[in-house]
Amino acid sequence: MITRAEYCVVACAEAWRGDGEILAAPIGTVPRLGARLARRTFSPDLVLSDGEATLVDEEGRVEGWAPYAKQLTMATGGKRHVMMGASQLDRHGNQNISCVGDWARPRRQLLGARGAPVNTLNNPVSYWVPRHSPRVFVERVDMVSGVGYDRAAEAGPSATRFHGLRRVVTDLAVLDFATPDHRMRLASLHPGVTAEEVQERTGFALEVPAEVPETRAPTPDELRLIREVLDPEGAREREVPS
Repeated sequence: MITRAEYCVVACAEAWRGDGEILAAPIGTVPRLGARLARRTFSPDLVLSDGEATLVDEEGRVEGWAPYAKQLTMATGGKRHVMMGASQLDRHGNQNISCVGDWARPRRQLLGARGAPVNTLNNPVSYWVPRHSPRVFVERVDMVSGVGYDRAAEAGPSATRFHGLRRVVTDLAVLDFATPDHRMRLASLHPGVTAEEVQERTGFALEVPAEVPETRAPTPDELRLIREVLDPEGAREREVPS
């Protein structure tokens, strides 16, 4: 039986389909597996790194060196596709990883904006949310770390040149922004999940098509790669328990 985590790995891999020679920057166990799976199958030109200064292949073998300055150049020129996490996301894709509550006196301090503004304004971005919840999908983020479509449009051409939010993968579904006003849309449902369940766990009204397809299942070869090559110890199942 294919597990929910394995559907999520494939859904994350699909974020890099068609990207060509671009640096994948996945954050999290399932996104990292997705990037490596994409490189091994339908995106062979994808560039992977160890998260620091070394370029590696899907097995982790060294392919090259990219010092931090070089990676910043790729980040600011549209040649990197990051898959980040999010403590909060709103309907236009504004992301918060900085704090919960009033910025002047937050109830909880989080990571801080870090590279999220640069990432979202300068290269393609996707998001990975391992626990789909109304605490994450909110009407309004408490602080904007990653820039969504509405705020990028308000800022003008300098903000929209490389801005593009590709997809949001969660443990329930895949979402995107393929609507006229770039509001979050339900793109596919993982097996056993209903559109009503996703909406109940979202703090704003999603755009829901009349027919929502099921998330693509891994092929037999992809399933073999996930289980036997990329993650034989099953770390994916700890991030997305069945």
